[in-house]
Amino acid sequence: MRPFHIASFDVEEHYRIEAAAGLAVSVEVRAEYGRRMEAATRRLLDQLHAAGAKASFYIVGEIARTHPGLVRDLHAAGHEVGSHSWDHRRVHRFTPETFRDDLLASKHALEDVTGAPVVGFRAPTFSVVRETAWAVDVLAGCGFEYDSSVFPVRHDRYGVPDAPRQPFWAVGRSREILELPPLTYRVGRFNLPVAGGGYFRLFPLGVMRAGMRQMAAAPAPAVSMLYFHPWEFDPGQPRLPLKRLSAWRTYVGTHKTTGRLRALLRGNEFARAVDVARAIRESGVELPRFQM
Repeated sequence: MRPFHIASFDVEEHYRIEAAAGLAVSVEVRAEYGRRMEAATRRLLDQLHAAGAKASFYIVGEIARTHPGLVRDLHAAGHEVGSHSWDHRRVHRFTPETFRDDLLASKHALEDVTGAPVVGFRAPTFSVVRETAWAVDVLAGCGFEYDSSVFPVRHDRYGVPDAPRQPFWAVGRSREILELPPLTYRVGRFNLPVAGGGYFRLFPLGVMRAGMRQMAAAPAPAVSMLYFHPWEFDPGQPRLPLKRLSAWRTYVGTHKTTGRLRALLRGNEFARAVDVARAIRESGVELPRFQM
């Protein structure tokens, strides 16, 4: 089974990011970020088209209501449309019952626009962690085929550091789901996060490429799951009034992202996450089972 590379995009307006949780944002500013989110995503769509690459877009469900044309065009271009929750709240804020409601609201809104099933999910801020392990059962019960929310790293906001680095079955109380974890680079006993986001903006591109080479050399199925956000490709956007460290983490390197993505797309072949998940299932390869 050949190695796979996946380019994925978490689509939400910039004011929804976790670093801005609790900030008061006016209706006018929200509308401006909505306009910029659509423009940035359409530029990414053009970049992917130029490179002949397909990607997976995990989209906040409300965007299917506010920007249906964007969601429809992503689907029409052959990209995967997945769920990124209804309004970008971390899983910690839900009970199993309210999480199910949130998932289905997002799933149905996206499906109504595209006319196609939504089978992939990524939690805001990778918030499927030990404390929210019950989410595995809810995701499987809502008909999702795979998840990409468990980041096998140590981080102040997320992470399950002892989770497998390659695809695995995330096991809940009574159900399980195929997990496609974001890319890490193994250094000694530790996993270095190199999949995207701030790591893509801060580290040299060679660090991500090294992680992809290391993963490609691993036993099958070897999957490099990368992730980005449209707002990371919009260096001219109005900046949120964040605290100094959060502002640095949020905006560092945004002027480099478009060129880096172009180089990354030029040098690699990319597949949609849904196609990779189904190829893994059809291959019959035995995956590790990890109790969440």
